[in-house]
Amino acid sequence: MELALDLWVVAALCAVALVAGFIDAVAGGGGLLTVPALLTAGLPPHLVLGTNKLAATFGSITASVTYYRRKLFDPAYWRTALIFTAIGAICGTLVVDLISKEWLERIIPFFIVVAALYSLLVKMQPDDHMTLPKQTPKHFWLQRTQGFSLGFYDGLAGPGTGSFWMVSTMALYKINLLLTSGVARSMNCVSNVFALVTFAWLGHIYWALGLAMGACLMLGSYFGARSAIRFGSKFIRPLFLTMVLAITARLLWQAWSNG
Repeated sequence: MELALDLWVVAALCAVALVAGFIDAVAGGGGLLTVPALLTAGLPPHLVLGTNKLAATFGSITASVTYYRRKLFDPAYWRTALIFTAIGAICGTLVVDLISKEWLERIIPFFIVVAALYSLLVKMQPDDHMTLPKQTPKHFWLQRTQGFSLGFYDGLAGPGTGSFWMVSTMALYKINLLLTSGVARSMNCVSNVFALVTFAWLGHIYWALGLAMGACLMLGSYFGARSAIRFGSKFIRPLFLTMVLAITARLLWQAWSNG
């Protein structure tokens, strides 16, 4: 499906994508900017979700590769989570047209508030603490549950998925913010790719716009990931908390306002 958009609208959407890519690579929540922007441009909701997923995939691939090259993500350790994230993303995308999301939209902000409070109170591991926990049967079940549920949510709706990955990973595995960011960006990349394939199969993508925004997201993600790696938790933590609170405020307004 193709729509006619003015050149200035496309340029504005690409500028939003550039900023969103930077933010998403550091703290997650870039969709908080791109999804409302696409809706404001007049795209139908399902086309918004598919087009945003196309653009987001470019950014998440760039960020995840950057973290991997800096040895901040170990695919072998997180293999189970990767597999179940992919399965969850496919399932979530397939049911997006079948269920009412009103109850979900009303409940999600409260979970994000809890996530923000946890992030404020939890003691962070220092940046030089780069040891992953020992793998146990419990860890494999945690990865299955975490991967499927967050993958499903990303395919179904998406706002705040990266932030959810960061909060849940810090809570479950007690690792530092750099390693947490690597996990969040990589898992977000997997769910984006598999949800994108499903959206493409359903025909819910505006390809030309998604590719243009994807290029800008890729550029923003590159600089965002490098900034996070260079400056560490002192840079990641404030931006992460800001995005969590912004996501919460937006979802609360969207779900509970009369407008």
